[in-house]
Amino acid sequence: MKILKNLVIIILSTILLSSCNDDVHSNQDCPDGVIEWVDMIMIQDIKYQHHIPEPADADTPITIEKGKKLGEVTYKMGDSACSNHEMGNGDATYLHAGTAIYEIKGYPSTLAITADDKVYIVDTNEKAKTAGELYPLEELVKNIYFESTEDGRRIHTFSQSSKDNFLNAWSNLKLEDKETLNITGQQDGSRVFLEIELNNGVTFREVYWAESNTFRSGVVGNKQIKDLIEYELSNL
Repeated sequence: MKILKNLVIIILSTILLSSCNDDVHSNQDCPDGVIEWVDMIMIQDIKYQHHIPEPADADTPITIEKGKKLGEVTYKMGDSACSNHEMGNGDATYLHAGTAIYEIKGYPSTLAITADDKVYIVDTNEKAKTAGELYPLEELVKNIYFESTEDGRRIHTFSQSSKDNFLNAWSNLKLEDKETLNITGQQDGSRVFLEIELNNGVTFREVYWAESNTFRSGVVGNKQIKDLIEYELSNL
């Protein structure tokens, strides 16, 4: 009976150890579920995002001239990364390892880069302290639009003077931590979709909350920005 009892203990211990090992193994297996990645790249300590044009804007001609090679993708997250993976330089969500990453001639690489014939716009730059450091837009913007929050259609174009005044005010705006703004409720309430069109036809969206005068990127507006947006909204 003693031998049988010891055998039962050994079997139970083996089952428990196997279960624990399976749990550890399943946590290490990737992907750990269905993960809907955003199309992003990280290089030079900056995270960039590819913005898919709205269907109505898809036919807008885009002129991209590759500049200096910045590096290559070294790790495709979509193949194996878990949802808690921290992006590092060379990581991309969808691009294959070995994909070359280039500057775009005429545009600072802190704003935009290109890889696999797609344009990626800065999403997060920890070194940036102002809106102008995050999005260096001076002399590079063709138009600013309001988009429909329902289907992304362009519904209004800023006047030339409003566009110029917006860009002049933009450069020195403060940049706050966007996660903090979100947690503290400053990115709640009604939203305004702003579409920025660069001179080469590339577009990207900024989301603006009128109540808190803040942007999705963490930029905090001043009175001039608020007044400009309210004025253009009144002309819809």
